Amino acid sequence: MPLIALTREISDSLANCELTYLERVPIDLARARAQHDTYQRTLEALGCSVRELPPLPESPDAVFVEDTAVVLDEMAIVARPGARSRRAEIASAASALATYRRLVTIDPPATLDGGDVIVMGRTVFVGVTWRTNLAGAEQLQQLLTPLSYEVRPVEVRGCLHLKSAATALDDQTLLLNPQWVAPSDFAPRAYIEVDPSEPSAANVLRVSGRLVYDAAHPATAARLRERGYDLVIVDNSELAKAEGAITCCSLVFSQD
Repeated sequence: MPLIALTREISDSLANCELTYLERVPIDLARARAQHDTYQRTLEALGCSVRELPPLPESPDAVFVEDTAVVLDEMAIVARPGARSRRAEIASAASALATYRRLVTIDPPATLDGGDVIVMGRTVFVGVTWRTNLAGAEQLQQLLTPLSYEVRPVEVRGCLHLKSAATALDDQTLLLNPQWVAPSDFAPRAYIEVDPSEPSAANVLRVSGRLVYDAAHPATAARLRERGYDLVIVDNSELAKAEGAITCCSLVFSQD
């Protein structure tokens, strides 16, 4: 099935990105762009048609396109980011998604970041975080329950997004940090814990049966390989300084 990957180039203003849990440190913009280019080429090698959204040089976090929407087979839910500075990113993402999906929106007072949503089959987990409020989870539930999805709020602590704490390895198994989310919130699904020395290692991007994964987490990568998962390793070290992870930099979905 053809796959689309929406991405966006890194803004000149990346150094002014929103930070919640990390201290601000210098970001090598040229190196970040080289890493992002490799990331995009990796998606292409995995069968994605990469389509870049219009650049937004005055929006520091615009490269993190995952937060702009949640894309399902039936529709695309246009998000309403919790950080006001990021709401200028939404229109161009919605315009691109309208080519492929019917659009629905998250409306005030709700906030929702795409990075707080994990879809596993017909179950949708929604992190309640600094960026996504309970009203956002409730609106998502109202939108998806008629389509036979189960929407389950998840309490997140100690990190920016739900996908900082957990991501799906397949439709029945998660990779997670039990210090940031309770494994019981995902029951009865199985899970693999990150290596304790790598608290930020729970973020993977599933593409065509393989897992795109950050080179910064070799101990957790070894755990995943031992369980039979096929990893494609990329360097995300510069965008990690902006609290960005592997899933953040794309919206991957089937074209049909």
